[in-house]
Amino acid sequence: MTNGLGLEAFIHIVVNLLCLGLAWWALQSFRFDLFVKNPKSKQAAALKVICALALGYLIARFFLDYFQAVQLLPYMF
Repeated sequence: MTNGLGLEAFIHIVVNLLCLGLAWWALQSFRFDLFVKNPKSKQAAALKVICALALGYLIARFFLDYFQAVQLLPYMF
């Protein structure tokens, strides 16, 4: 029983890290300099990191919830 929980936790960690990397990669093409006063400041860098974390979390939640729903579909009938 605990082996399944450990595997599930590992999958969650990997999916979260992959989605964080995907979000960071995608945000590199976004022009933050149009929206912030000083794009080279530490505050602008922190904003980019926070945006990547939030976007990565949302993407990971979507995929993890989708896969969980797919696993529960056989119990529908």
